[in-house]
Amino acid sequence: MGNITGFKEYPRTVPPKAAPTERVAHYQEFIGLYPEKELHNQAARCMNCGVPFCHSGCPLGNIIPEFNEAVYRQDWREAYDILSATNNFPEFTGRICPAPCESACVLSIHSAPVAIEEIEKHIIEIAFEKGYVQPTAPVLKTGKTVAVVGSGPAGLAVAAQLAEAGHIVTVFERDPHPGGLLRYGVPDFKLEKWVIERRIKLLEDAGVTFRCNVEIGRDMTADELRRTFDAVVLAGGASAPRELPLPGRDLKGIHYAMEYLTQQNRRVSDTPVDSEHILADGLDVVVIGSGDTGSDCVGTANRQQARSVAQFAMMHQPGEERPAHTPWPLYPTIFRTSSSHEEGCQRYWGVNTKAFLGDENGDVRALLVSDVTWETDDLGRRVRFEEVPGSDREIPCQLVLLALGFTGPANAGLLGQLGVGLDTRGNVHAPETTYHTSVPGVFAAGDMRRGQSLIVWAISEGREAARQVDMYLMGKTNLPSKNAVGMFG
Repeated sequence: MGNITGFKEYPRTVPPKAAPTERVAHYQEFIGLYPEKELHNQAARCMNCGVPFCHSGCPLGNIIPEFNEAVYRQDWREAYDILSATNNFPEFTGRICPAPCESACVLSIHSAPVAIEEIEKHIIEIAFEKGYVQPTAPVLKTGKTVAVVGSGPAGLAVAAQLAEAGHIVTVFERDPHPGGLLRYGVPDFKLEKWVIERRIKLLEDAGVTFRCNVEIGRDMTADELRRTFDAVVLAGGASAPRELPLPGRDLKGIHYAMEYLTQQNRRVSDTPVDSEHILADGLDVVVIGSGDTGSDCVGTANRQQARSVAQFAMMHQPGEERPAHTPWPLYPTIFRTSSSHEEGCQRYWGVNTKAFLGDENGDVRALLVSDVTWETDDLGRRVRFEEVPGSDREIPCQLVLLALGFTGPANAGLLGQLGVGLDTRGNVHAPETTYHTSVPGVFAAGDMRRGQSLIVWAISEGREAARQVDMYLMGKTNLPSKNAVGMFG
């Protein structure tokens, strides 16, 4: 490395954020950039480990020490070339990835890890500024046609890779604009939508066609799709929300988190909302679910000027240190405070929701909850819970948002028409070795295949599936595999 003692000399820092009181007044991103000298220092913290466990922590197999070295030397072209060799969309992952690579950083064994995610974002933004990011597609085409169903990160990665291989790619999206949950699920204060538009323009310039407002299985039959294209890739995500079937569930004011987030994203982009408006203005809001989606609901409710915001988690509050069941280099189960929590939120741990309580008008007015205690095993993993006797109480609220995750693919019409096999969890069955479903010429990638997961896994799956599609169409492939760039484990 350029500075072999950098990890001793420089502490980890992150770019400045706007104050909570300032940022809740708008929906724009609020995290700044490093000054040039600080970016240089943060890259110097990378130790160039003999065994870079960050590679195994990243599902994409990003070649992290090498691009850190290039950043240290301010060789932006090389840094971009290294990063883009494994990651099609660093501008997305650099903003919204939970950074499992940092949890696997060797430095994190005894200190704060290298700020890999922020360095990644800086590389791609500098590359755009310097004009390095250009559409990549060969002049000569193969003549083979591929349909990609779904334009989230997995679908976009499939499209990018297959366009680079010379195939004629059409992406079908049921919503008005491409991007999937990147556009309609992730709030603008985490990912402004011009970032997506910039990448979509590059893909279009590379020859990818986007057909929006088309739902396969409704607007076009699966048979028609298969007749029209040489191969089909299912990348529609796992968007069926997990239900909470409790007494009072039919009361007004109880909504799935994605209904709520999608509406606000549409408002920000001046896209019509085609259902009853869900707004937190002046209300007591309870978010049930402690993941990233729940945190996004908290941030959105604060921006809508909710009277109060609470978030419920049934599990106990994690500790500050790694528990035994998630040792390094695994992504640890620890207590985390998101930027949305900083903006104002009462967090409840070890709370079980038992019923939704309504008023005379059929609106939700409160939740009936109880405290729970957890029995854990020797490694600290939760085994079973028990209610605390006499802890029943009501939590007043007029808006409840269910952020409990997703159970699988939502497009039953498409999957039923295709007749693809499903696994025991209801996801499309396609082995990781081939990504090929039970139907010839039909592949699957991303959350639709593996279940609800991270954006880096979606991009990784899209890249690997594209490689298998290219092999299917041409009998060989030059598209890279993550195993060819040093990923192990």
